[in-house]
Amino acid sequence: MTMNSVAKKQNNTSILMRIVKNQCFIPLAALFILIIFNLVADPTFFQILLEKNSAGNNVLNGPLITILDNGSELAILAIGMTLVTAASGGQDISVGAAVAIAGSVILRVISGGETYPETLHSPVIVAFLVCVVVAMLFGAFNGILVAFFKIQPMIATLILYTAGRSIAAWINNNELPVINEPSFAYYGTYIPGIPIPTPFFIMVICVVIVALLLKFTNLRLYTEAVGINESSSRLNGLNPAFIKVMSFVILGVCVAVVGLIKVSRFSTINYSVIAKDIEMDAILAVALGGNALSGGKFNMVASIIGAYVIQFLITTLYRFNVQSDALPAYKAVVIIILVVISAPSVKEWFSGLTKKLMKKEVA
Repeated sequence: MTMNSVAKKQNNTSILMRIVKNQCFIPLAALFILIIFNLVADPTFFQILLEKNSAGNNVLNGPLITILDNGSELAILAIGMTLVTAASGGQDISVGAAVAIAGSVILRVISGGETYPETLHSPVIVAFLVCVVVAMLFGAFNGILVAFFKIQPMIATLILYTAGRSIAAWINNNELPVINEPSFAYYGTYIPGIPIPTPFFIMVICVVIVALLLKFTNLRLYTEAVGINESSSRLNGLNPAFIKVMSFVILGVCVAVVGLIKVSRFSTINYSVIAKDIEMDAILAVALGGNALSGGKFNMVASIIGAYVIQFLITTLYRFNVQSDALPAYKAVVIIILVVISAPSVKEWFSGLTKKLMKKEVA
């Protein structure tokens, strides 16, 4: 074997190692498997049609558009959940209930307390800003319990998880306001003349804002520092409690955005069903993105890809007539696989196996 061929093999192996070690590899590999499965099982899964919706507008339709649409909500929540996980080393399980509260606040402001308002009592932007403030306050409440009272995040957020939907119902006196104003539906469905779902554009705006924050501020550095070693970050002049609270507040803003999309999509709210179990999907998106659930370094792009992979899986299961009650079982399988792959012993074994293969190829 010539020196050139040995060097070439080493280079190819090194490239393969870099690809496999990239944090986006696992979610992209999962996406690739789902794509291949659907191509073999049902090629029509990838058909995109231009059809008229109930409002008479020409819009794109098909399973891929459904993934793009519903996955955008999950991607927005995954942004906030990633920051909370990185900073606190725990997860917020109250996200679904908080979305219910956010949506209820928006409807309360818009409807003015009426069940069937003839006109909007306040502009949507005003209702949304009120919703953002409320969601940030609830986020700060969770963050204070975690940062100052040293309560484990899942336990701290269990309070809002338990009471949140009751609070949402209380805000509107347990009534279900219905908004008939067509323009209100634009945020959760389609803007006339644009065939792509509006939630996708909202998600892009959120991603751009967060990307700018991570690039031009110290948000990433401070969050990762606190998540890796809280004591060291404090000795270096950081305020770990403030960073943790801030991460929960940012998640609150993400919750407000999803709350707007949810109530706009249906023009009303169902307190017990809206965003049900979405917190688990958001946590799974963070895990699927290869982020350590114990906190520390994070990859926002991987979490967003993970969110769309989860929605791809859900849409695939519905496509093959899997009952909604059975979906958690399939997600549990995914979680088990992720936990096993992420285990230190498995990583060490895989690393050792790769090195042995590299030595054999060179020899």
